[in-house]
Parts: sequence; C-alpha cells; structure tokens
Amino acid sequence: MTKLSVFLLSLFTIVGLTSCGQQPIKSSPQKTQKDLSKYNQATFASGCFWCVEAVFESVKGVEEAVSGYAGGKESNPTYEKIASTGHAETVQVYYDPAVVSYATLLKVYFASHDPTQVNGQGPDNGSPYRSILFYRNNDEKMQAEKFIAEVQKKYSRPIAAKVALLEKFWIAEDYHQDYVRQHPNVAYVQGESIPRIKRFQKQYPELIKPDHKF
Repeated sequence: MTKLSVFLLSLFTIVGLTSCGQQPIKSSPQKTQKDLSKYNQATFASGCFWCVEAVFESVKGVEEAVSGYAGGKESNPTYEKIASTGHAETVQVYYDPAVVSYATLLKVYFASHDPTQVNGQGPDNGSPYRSILFYRNNDEKMQAEKFIAEVQKKYSRPIAAKVALLEKFWIAEDYHQDYVRQHPNVAYVQGESIPRIKRFQKQYPELIKPDHKF
C-alpha cells in the first residue's frame, strides 16, 4: 500500500467517525414501550438526532424523546435514504406541561445548537441536519416565531431555524433510539454528542435531571 493510499484510508476513517452519517452500531435494544398518551408533544430538528434526543431526555419534565424523521413528503423514510426523502433528522419530545413548559423547551432547543448554521449542525452538513421548529397549533407557531425574533438579537447572522407545520413524524429505526446512552464510547458520541450536551447542561444546570448529567 502506498503512502497516499494509507493517508486516504486514514482520512476516510476520521471523517466517518466524526459524522452522524457514519454507519451506526445496530445493537441498541428497542425502547421500552410506555403509555405516553397523557403527555404533551413537541417536535424539533437541530442536527444529529442522537444528540438532540439525549439533550431533551436530560430535561426535567421530559418523559421521553424519540428519534425520527419529519419535514419531507416521502412515506416510511429510512436512515440510509434520508437525503433523498426531504426529511430532517427529528426528535419528538413527550413532556409534562406541569413541570416544563413549551417555552422552556424552546429555550432548550436554542441553547443546545447553533441556530444560525444553514443545512447542518457542527460537522454534519446537508438538508437532513437542518434546523426546524415543528408546530402543531397556532399557539406553538406564535411562541416559536416570537422566540426566534428575540434570539435573533443575540446573533449577527440570520437565524437559520425554520418554523413549519408538523405533517407527520416517522419513528426512526430501533438502533437509533437512546444511541448516546447505549454507545457512549463511539467516536462521534465522544467527539461531538457528549461535548454538545455538556455545553447545554452547563448553561442551564437547574433544568437537568440529576441522573442525566454528563
């Protein structure tokens, strides 16, 4: 093998290990089935759903966060073909409004990623990683738009996060669920997910469940 071949192989390996689009480990067990009917729902896209799910699951009042896909038109999207479906990696949050409000979840959303990055987040680039605030009703829409107007004052660049009606949320494959917790030693999780979660938790320690601190 030539030196150039070795270099290219090494480069390919590094890129693969530092992207949410790498081939993930597929040994994660299925999430325990819960009755979530009594909880409110909120839906967010802000980059790799492994990170986003772990961020929201660490927040007091959030009972569950589920990784999936939304924002596209194709039915039954898959991880391998998401780039061609128009969907974004998305997380559906089930929360108790008596403990955490939708407004607080918006605060979590903006504090846990760079809302000015267009079509991507961190090392993950492309439309599947774009930022979207999905709303279910006019109240959520108005709150999201008002929050964006306030957040924009803190940035010199335009807020890239869009506000869109949630038409359908598709649950992702089982092996994506609880990915950070199940695979804490994966290179991407070590290099991107956990640092991102820690940055958020450092900003709002009062919102974090004691057993979900990183």
